[in-house]
Amino acid sequence: MKFTLRQLEVFLATARAQNLSRAAQSLAMSQSAASDALRELEQQFNLRLFDRIGKRLQLNDAGRLLLPRAEELLSRATELEQGLLQRAPGTLKLGATLSIGNHLCIPLIDRYRRQYPDSQVSLDISNTESIANRVAGFELDIGLIEGEINDPLLEMIPWREDDLELFASPDHELATKAILSKTDLLAASWILRENGSGTRQTFNRVLHDLLPQLKVVLEVQQPEAIIQAVRAGMGISCLSRLSLQEHLLRNELVCLKCKGRTFRRHPYLIMHRQKYRSTAMQHWLTLCLAA
Repeated sequence: MKFTLRQLEVFLATARAQNLSRAAQSLAMSQSAASDALRELEQQFNLRLFDRIGKRLQLNDAGRLLLPRAEELLSRATELEQGLLQRAPGTLKLGATLSIGNHLCIPLIDRYRRQYPDSQVSLDISNTESIANRVAGFELDIGLIEGEINDPLLEMIPWREDDLELFASPDHELATKAILSKTDLLAASWILRENGSGTRQTFNRVLHDLLPQLKVVLEVQQPEAIIQAVRAGMGISCLSRLSLQEHLLRNELVCLKCKGRTFRRHPYLIMHRQKYRSTAMQHWLTLCLAA
């Protein structure tokens, strides 16, 4: 065999980091050792896997072709090693959007770890666009997202339903209205999630006819910051009910109703179509779909 698993590890790490120094650091190697491994891999097959752009290494066509195959081979090798050692299913790299990550993932991870106490699980929390990009780049095994994406590289598995709520401070002038009119929506000051988030995607879809006229005074990535701004009377907003439950129970916020508009969405589990489904991934999918 002309290549080693270590060479493939260096290749994958470099593809993700787009920088040899950061790739070596992630593998606890010296930069010279990582450079030698990558150079030997390319020389053995008389090809180049990256375009060198300054200090950045960007995958070329040959590198993009190798990426899913190398990732699958290393996943299978890791799984084989875990089986020989009679250990847990292996590592699981998850990514979740904010509402899911903050309110749904931890109980699921706890259940997973109770079944496989020696397993290693990591969780990165970001918005839908970021998580989808990282799953597409093989940086994450599975994403749990609130928005819809259109990427032929990714498989989307419908997971559950989630309702968004319009809400305000109890002292807001709209808090006592039974049903908000179009005039109310246009007159209000809005505090919203950023573009690229699943929450904003659903909000834009439901209120698409009013978007150009809405008065958006603030865009914030963190739901809790939006909640605090609404409580302070800066405006009204729209978030997952998961993020609002405790505040609603304490009467710190009130939900607003809007005739003819339903803010419902369907979160998804996403995976790269070419990624090898390891035992750890299969166990996680089974757990999520049964929840």
